[in-house]
Amino acid sequence: MKKRFNVTGACHPGQHYMADTSAMFARIMEMVEQGDYFTINRPRQYGKTTMLFSLLNALKQREDYVVFSISFEGVGDEVFLDEKRFCNMFLDRLLSEAEAWGYTVLAGFLATTLQDTLSFQQLSKRITQLATTADKKLVLLIDEVDKSSNNQLFVSFLGVLRDKYLRRHLPSDRTFHAVILTGVHDVKSLKLRLRPDEERKYNSPWNIAADFDVDMNFYPHEIRPMLEEYARDRGVVMDVQAVAERLFYYTSGYPFLVSKLCKIVDEKLLPQKTEHTWTVYDVDTAARQLMGETNTNFDELSKNLDNNEDLYRLTQSIAIGGEQYPFNVNDPVAGIGVLYGIFANRNGLAIHNRIYQEVITNKMSFRMQRENQTLLNRYDAAFGLPGNRLDVKKALLKFQELMKAEYSGKDRDFLEREGRLVFLAFLKPILNGHGYALKEPQISEEKRLDILITYHEYRYVIELKRWYGPAAHERGLDQLTGYLDSLGLSEGFLLIFDHSGTKQWKEETSMHAGKQLFAVWT
Repeated sequence: MKKRFNVTGACHPGQHYMADTSAMFARIMEMVEQGDYFTINRPRQYGKTTMLFSLLNALKQREDYVVFSISFEGVGDEVFLDEKRFCNMFLDRLLSEAEAWGYTVLAGFLATTLQDTLSFQQLSKRITQLATTADKKLVLLIDEVDKSSNNQLFVSFLGVLRDKYLRRHLPSDRTFHAVILTGVHDVKSLKLRLRPDEERKYNSPWNIAADFDVDMNFYPHEIRPMLEEYARDRGVVMDVQAVAERLFYYTSGYPFLVSKLCKIVDEKLLPQKTEHTWTVYDVDTAARQLMGETNTNFDELSKNLDNNEDLYRLTQSIAIGGEQYPFNVNDPVAGIGVLYGIFANRNGLAIHNRIYQEVITNKMSFRMQRENQTLLNRYDAAFGLPGNRLDVKKALLKFQELMKAEYSGKDRDFLEREGRLVFLAFLKPILNGHGYALKEPQISEEKRLDILITYHEYRYVIELKRWYGPAAHERGLDQLTGYLDSLGLSEGFLLIFDHSGTKQWKEETSMHAGKQLFAVWT
């Protein structure tokens, strides 16, 4: 079977091209050997189940371990309504694993005790007996715990594991050597309640778990072996290091996004090429295609934003408003954004990756346009120049004209608050079918948002920023010219939002550090 890039379900080395996860695997295995209980809590499609399979396969090779890998997915809701049913379901899952992996003695023990286990107290005794019978280190892996974590019986089950963990050094109580849960949420946040009429206790049943601080992003040196294997298998010519770095540039190592870009290049772009080569420009094309499509990952991202207005507003203020916040996962809104993979720590709270930045800003600009349809239906979208170039100057002046026409008492607050979103919505039909724009918030006193436009084969930089006076403006020009230098461009553009009392509607062409700059105030 020919290997492929996989974006659905767990990855398997014999079937899929996989990044080198040996370093993160070694760290997780170290936690298992230390006897830690922990949750691999990461966003959707972050490689959690794949890592669980890797642990399972490695532990199966060890003579001193017995491992049970189960999931509560698909068991139905009824087992969570009755303590006896839950205990039977759990032991039955262990029995199925024991039979599948040839743990004959353990399978016999589980089969004879399954129906006699009526309560969590008896389940605790069965776990002790199971560990004694095995006389090896028992490891329990439970996948997709989010589907059960809001259920009282599951919380109580974790309380059993917690109690046995605390007593495991007593001669009379043996239990699992290590327990690993996987899910989006950190189960430490769950509260324990043993009876329906009892208030929730604030000692989480999972507070004995070790912190899981393993970085599961894919970095260029981890992406590179996957590309090298692919290039050998397919006879593809590739600057592997450059391609790996470009993949990381767009994704910041989000596993699903890395694999998805590779899959697009392999299955959609390379078959159309006459030369069997994979370049960084193919990654650019794949990123543009990906940012324009829908998939379950983007659907989840959109749903998480739509379901939490506070999260939506915080995301908008960072992605588009250029606001700066310290990285603080203890803040309830920022914490949930990190949990869902929207935010990351980039010397402060930031959008996790450039692809998410695009998907989020496109979503927000479309929502703004949908809610304000008449605002953006009054301009001519013909801004092309001969030779496939873009007339950025004309576009900026047209936008200034639009804003000035709409800047009335009724619309003033909206335009000052949402001016950047209005511009992004204004820009979208201009680029549609001919190019795309990457939006990159910059850390600066003027709250810059740099827009890097790729239009056909040409690139343009438009800097969106707020007006804070001539001194801040001069420092901002230094930053812009430095950015233009890094891209090898000699011309740049500025769209300046002036919220001062004396509103400016002007344009200016200047030279700064050898760069020609065209600025429009609005």
